[in-house]
Amino acid sequence: MRLCKGPLIFGPLITGGQSLNPNGTKPHISASCKQNPSVRWSFSKMGREQPSQSQMAYTVEQLVAVNPYNPDILPDLENYVNEQVSLQTYSLDANLCLLRLYQFEPERMSTQIVAHILIKALMAMPAPDFSLCLFLIPERVQMDEQFKTLIVLSHYLETAKFRQFWDEAAKSRHILEVVPGFEQAIQEYAVHVLSLTYQKVPRSVVAEAINMEGLSLDKFVEHHVANSGWIVEKAQGKGQLVSLPRNEFNHPELRRSSADIIPLDHITRIFPVLG
Repeated sequence: MRLCKGPLIFGPLITGGQSLNPNGTKPHISASCKQNPSVRWSFSKMGREQPSQSQMAYTVEQLVAVNPYNPDILPDLENYVNEQVSLQTYSLDANLCLLRLYQFEPERMSTQIVAHILIKALMAMPAPDFSLCLFLIPERVQMDEQFKTLIVLSHYLETAKFRQFWDEAAKSRHILEVVPGFEQAIQEYAVHVLSLTYQKVPRSVVAEAINMEGLSLDKFVEHHVANSGWIVEKAQGKGQLVSLPRNEFNHPELRRSSADIIPLDHITRIFPVLG
């Protein structure tokens, strides 16, 4: 996502929560730039705009890096959250920057945008993004019903209570379905947890963890058999077992530490003492 244009050389100094130009003056952003992110950034000195000789388009990530405490970039960051939702992309740094700006500008906070940020953070599990975002949201805001629901869902995911998670998610579809790809992301997380926990897992446990059954479950398992190294075996009775690829967590191995090994020459030195 490309935003306002500005001078090629842009090295802000943060002093007292404000960003300064390399020459020590405060950056000036015209009203048109605030409304339309496609126009250029311009800087003023003594109230007069200075012409810029070289121009470049700044991405959101660059604006966050050079001007993280400038409230004028708040609308751009909000638009970027909406872009992440529509294009199914993700930027934790930009979202954290927006939540920090909301702390300084609480009257400008959009609960819808905050909800989208938290949902995208849930989709990033097992990364701790949800907790990082939650720390920047005031407690009074967290008491909103939709945020309380997201916090409960986060707890279920962190504790691998997938049946409770999917039951609660079904009650909150109006909150979650606005972000495309949510269900698929959680299913990938569930598979990740299973792969760290089991060497062989009953097919029924896989079905519960990913909230699938019937033909959809068959296709899901077949996909992972073809692409992820799963092996489907017959279990005792009518069920099936899914054998998961080996990793250091589901197939732990004891490793001898070099600190536990005593060199032979050290042992021979004590023989004369023992007499």
